[in-house]
Amino acid sequence: MTTTMTSRYLTCADRELHFAEWGAEHPDAVLCWHGLARTGRDFDALARHLSGRYRVICPDLLGRGSSQWAQEPAREYRFAVFGQMALELCQQLGIERLRWVGTSMGGMLGIILAAGALQDRITHLVLNDVGPEIPPAAARRVAAYVGNPPTVATLTALEQWLRTVYAPFGPQTDATWRHLAETSWRRTDAGQITVHYDPRLVEHLTGQPDDWDQWAAYDRIRCPTLLLRGKTSDVLSREAAEAMTRRGPRGRLAEIEYCGHAPMLNTTIEWRLVDEFLASKPSACSAA
Repeated sequence: MTTTMTSRYLTCADRELHFAEWGAEHPDAVLCWHGLARTGRDFDALARHLSGRYRVICPDLLGRGSSQWAQEPAREYRFAVFGQMALELCQQLGIERLRWVGTSMGGMLGIILAAGALQDRITHLVLNDVGPEIPPAAARRVAAYVGNPPTVATLTALEQWLRTVYAPFGPQTDATWRHLAETSWRRTDAGQITVHYDPRLVEHLTGQPDDWDQWAAYDRIRCPTLLLRGKTSDVLSREAAEAMTRRGPRGRLAEIEYCGHAPMLNTTIEWRLVDEFLASKPSACSAA
């Protein structure tokens, strides 16, 4: 199995985008897109697992991780710009057909692209604990911590903050929490430690409600869709998940025990679900 990760940079939509690449020798591509305030490194465990069969691309979206920050946040931190970045990334990497794995915001972006610009190119869509809408209470909860990032003296203190705000991830090993800390920090001008992302990105969640209402897009999706839901999730309600099994692509729903928002996709149970789905034959319409 290939386990080597390559760190790469490309300019997409006039901004430098960082991404991790695994299994570059394989022809079949999987794009993994992270949540609102996370990075592509969240997928390290899944990408390493998949890299024996697939070329796995895990970007840091604009304003996150090692990617450039927006110069015009109100305009650039929008799904329209994120989608253009995804299109240009695929073009530059020579990816014609792909499987999409999206956690939270990355899943919402997948819905939009699978219904539109990449409708004939996304063959499999994995939506990890997200649907075509975000309940207002969940949006307020996420915005409360994303919009108030910590400033601390040590990486250990940042890890403790991450353990608290991301407790809905469910039980994780000490090694996982340390990995999240080591891939989620930057140093301030004063020498303190804070989170990796541009705090202004929270305005996308709080100030652009139309961007987060995507039922019409979901109904246009044609490719097979797997819905993963943390059993106690507040971002993907049970009612919305069940509606998604009846509408649009009629996604197949699997609930993950012992977590809320969102499953980390780093356990054998989650890997088996993803493996079987990604290996399944695309439907006739998605293969057209």
